[in-house]
Amino acid sequence: MKSYPKVWFMRHGETEWNAEGRVQGQTESVLSPRGLRHAEQQARLMAPILEADLPCFVSPLKRTRQTADIALGGRSYETDDRLKEVFAGEWEGHLREDIYKNLPEGITPHSPHMEFYSAAPGGEGFDTFQARVRDFVASLTRPTVIVAHGLSGQLLRGELCGLDRVELGQLTNRQGCVYVLENGVETVLELNETV
Repeated sequence: MKSYPKVWFMRHGETEWNAEGRVQGQTESVLSPRGLRHAEQQARLMAPILEADLPCFVSPLKRTRQTADIALGGRSYETDDRLKEVFAGEWEGHLREDIYKNLPEGITPHSPHMEFYSAAPGGEGFDTFQARVRDFVASLTRPTVIVAHGLSGQLLRGELCGLDRVELGQLTNRQGCVYVLENGVETVLELNETV
């Protein structure tokens, strides 16, 4: 397996659309009050780590920048389009329960989120999505902090851990924690509290 630098990865906090069960993809939605608390938890976890001068990369979408502004404690960061969430085409902005009424063949409400979003009509699809995230991962040269999304995070974490498509689709997408990826192994930093 290829060797990569250590990465601290954070998914953005809960958004208003997450709470409503809407498909976001690359459409903008802002953090909910609970999502702001998620970012505050991440800030507490990251404070000692950020004492080192680490590069920070963030998806340019509003929910990730909102999270980064809090979780990185005001530290400057660079945005990178390759970290954006998968484009979910015609499904963006729609409630999942409405989409479930007319799913593409082979996709069910119980399909892994990676497969569900990759099947969106008019969307980006898995291969294009994976290629851009892989391109970002290949550009990493030193220990790095990243704030992005659930599915772009699964691809990134899967790439760093040498996982196949099925395995990366089974990764968790938690908010309010920090995923630490080093030497092909993922560990999770979290506070002992729920929000």
